[in-house]
Amino acid sequence: MKVTEKDVENVAVLSRLSVSADKMDKYINDLNNFLEYVDVIQKADTENVKPTAHVLPLQNVFRDDIVKPSLDREAALSNAPEKEDGYFKVPRIIE
Repeated sequence: MKVTEKDVENVAVLSRLSVSADKMDKYINDLNNFLEYVDVIQKADTENVKPTAHVLPLQNVFRDDIVKPSLDREAALSNAPEKEDGYFKVPRIIE
């Protein structure tokens, strides 16, 4: 199947794009090259290939979420330049 000027015009209308006359031949050629490439891909033998969503074997790399003891508040605030009511005090950044 070859792409025609009418096909490009229809796609342009559907996508609400304008195609200038000087670019029409380029788009027709590009689309025909793309369709030829799709034909080549369709001829590939995939009979023994399992369907997959990704080419690499992926697995979950996240560790289990385990609750561990953390630094107590006084130790965390011990080196703070400024603290107030048990929290770090920082300069106001929103006016």
